[in-house]
Amino acid sequence: MHNDTRDADTVTLLRRRDQSDAGRVGTIELFFDLVFVFAVTQLSHTLVADLSLSSMLQVSLLLLAVWWVWIYTSWVTNWLDPERIPVRACLLVLLVAGLVMSVSIPHAFDEHGLYFAGAYASMQVGRTIFFLWAVRNGPDILLQNFQRILVWLGTSAAFWIAGACAEGWSRFGLWLVALAIEFAGPWLYFAVPGLGRSSTSDWNVHGGHMAERCGLFVIIALGESLLVTGATFAGLASTVDAWSAFLVAVLGSILLWWIYFDTGAQRGEHRIMHSSDPGRLARLGYTYLHLPIVAGIIVCAVGDEIMLLHPGHATAPAISVLIGGPAAFLAGAMLFKWMTNFRRTPPLSHVVGIGLLAVLLWVAHELRVSALQIGGAATGVLLIVAVWESLALRRPSGNEPLSEADTPRR
Repeated sequence: MHNDTRDADTVTLLRRRDQSDAGRVGTIELFFDLVFVFAVTQLSHTLVADLSLSSMLQVSLLLLAVWWVWIYTSWVTNWLDPERIPVRACLLVLLVAGLVMSVSIPHAFDEHGLYFAGAYASMQVGRTIFFLWAVRNGPDILLQNFQRILVWLGTSAAFWIAGACAEGWSRFGLWLVALAIEFAGPWLYFAVPGLGRSSTSDWNVHGGHMAERCGLFVIIALGESLLVTGATFAGLASTVDAWSAFLVAVLGSILLWWIYFDTGAQRGEHRIMHSSDPGRLARLGYTYLHLPIVAGIIVCAVGDEIMLLHPGHATAPAISVLIGGPAAFLAGAMLFKWMTNFRRTPPLSHVVGIGLLAVLLWVAHELRVSALQIGGAATGVLLIVAVWESLALRRPSGNEPLSEADTPRR
């Protein structure tokens, strides 16, 4: 940095890391998140409307895209100061494009494919170009990093637009290639011939900001789950089954919150804030491993709606949703806690919980059980995990977290 008053942070719109509130989440970021409340609702409603295998695959792909455009934006606002007018303007433009993307979700594989792909690609590429402009007089490391990112996202954008011009499974295949390119980028350090490759030490993120942003997205998903539960229950007749399904659904959402926020989120935030390589933890723990956590919550919301509407029986797809949601959530939470706390083994409570859900899946397919019974049993598994972990973490254990220096690099 230069020693004059026009330092690099002022010229490049970067956050000033020497301030006590350097990692504070701005209100414009929260306002931007409102679009993704709508996007999550669109995803769950699209899946509820059609539980076929093809619909599940399509919604899964769209969920990956929604998460990826959001997490990339969170990385950018980790570096840029959202209180600066140009940064705010960029986020507001992204908000409008995100709204177009969200509106297009139910028919993304039909007549609205170009709307979805165009909005998504413009958000990814446009935000990266804006960042290059914002740090044009800033650190060379950031400039070079986002030059590489622009090459990767520009390449994937071509596949997004090509897919929008195709139909049926050709569209799905091209969009899958586009997502594969984007998901591989951070893992391969955005390597580009002639431009080199980045390193996690280049991604000097503010750990507290990244942890809070991902925690807020978990809250978005949980809020959508409660919204679906309340709205669906409000339209039902007051019966024993309806009340039972309602209570099971609400308890399930509470337990999802508890398992994530009771200790795991705080420990993860502490670890990334005191890490010598926060970019490494942000890439794996928050960029990749939060995806199954969020996906699991959204699928749980779909399962809750199915349980409320049809408590007396369960089809094979409904069984998969009712058990798959909690399983995906527990798997993501297990890996996140294992990685961020540097434990020798994954949390035993989560491993046992996933095993119990696997047994429940077999029982549900073999016996004639209702959606309410399956949902109640799955919620019971979450209760076991929550209580077990809370008790285990509040007493001395032989499975103490390792220091960062003692763990293999992931």
